[in-house]
Amino acid sequence: MAAPRLEIDLDKIGHNARTLVERLGTRGISVTGVTKATLGSAEVAATLLQAGVNGLGDSRIENIEAMRIGQPSAPMTLIRSPMLSQVQRVVRCADVSCNTEIEVIRRLSTEAQQADCTHGVVLMVELGDLREGIMPDDLLDCVRETLNLPNIDFKGIGTNLACRSGVAPDARNMAMLTELAEQIETTFDLRMETISGGNSANLQWALSGAEIGRINDLRLGEAILLGCETLHRQPLDGLYTDAITLIAEVIEAKVKPTLPTGQIAQNAFGEIPTVADRGQVTQAILAIGRQDTDPCGLQAPAGIDIMGASSDHLIVESNGDNLSVGTEVAFQLNYSALVRSMTSPFVTRNMKPA
Repeated sequence: MAAPRLEIDLDKIGHNARTLVERLGTRGISVTGVTKATLGSAEVAATLLQAGVNGLGDSRIENIEAMRIGQPSAPMTLIRSPMLSQVQRVVRCADVSCNTEIEVIRRLSTEAQQADCTHGVVLMVELGDLREGIMPDDLLDCVRETLNLPNIDFKGIGTNLACRSGVAPDARNMAMLTELAEQIETTFDLRMETISGGNSANLQWALSGAEIGRINDLRLGEAILLGCETLHRQPLDGLYTDAITLIAEVIEAKVKPTLPTGQIAQNAFGEIPTVADRGQVTQAILAIGRQDTDPCGLQAPAGIDIMGASSDHLIVESNGDNLSVGTEVAFQLNYSALVRSMTSPFVTRNMKPA
């Protein structure tokens, strides 16, 4: 079988999704299954829908277009604010989009009129993480104009935390989102369909028994795919953390010194390595590198230590393991390593059916 490759166990992904759907369901929260880390995989999308997610979410319209072929009627949300250059594609393939700029929503309205359809809009609110979001003081004005635009269906509001600045979802900022939702509903005499509290970082809060207020949706990707919460990357009880593994092949195995010979300057990535002299070690090189994954996001099996990487080579040391040429090594991945591996054209994907 080709290497490097991602081994993707759809049964384990389905289990993780179904477990989270059930646990959050008891709290009145539905799950939007986020597919962006899998490049909108048709197989993963089908698995999530079978597990009971309320719909699919992706940050790239290209992925939504690909998924739409196999899932013509599944609810799909573009979870990144649309580019003006792509609004026509967004209206055609996404049922809903998350938005922060009224200029974009106006263009969505125009395109929806031309397509004779209605496009749903969720307004994203800035609650401290300083990535995307309308400032709370500007929210009512944005809602007012959105409600007045033809062929636009105002679905509700949402927020995003713990992505740029690491701000954790907690009772304070989640209560603020609830307050904003109630303020909107009172001001405009309406009932919103969606109050999306955030992503996998919200699980610790959502499952703690805390008051959830009006939050009724979470957008989950990493927790489903990797089985962990994302504030501290701790495994979630009852979930698989090995649903996806990265397999790489050894292309060199030799005993080498640990101390480089010669004058040290910058390496290929502008770094100046600092290396201690530990004598001779058993070193192996695997045919994968920074062009294919995030080496810092890989966890090697016991007895193998990752020592460094260049564009196309991953250097490891083994403590007695026989890493002969042709041997395959399986690595666990964090989110960064997974996303980069999925986007590399040199890493194949092997789906294990559910």
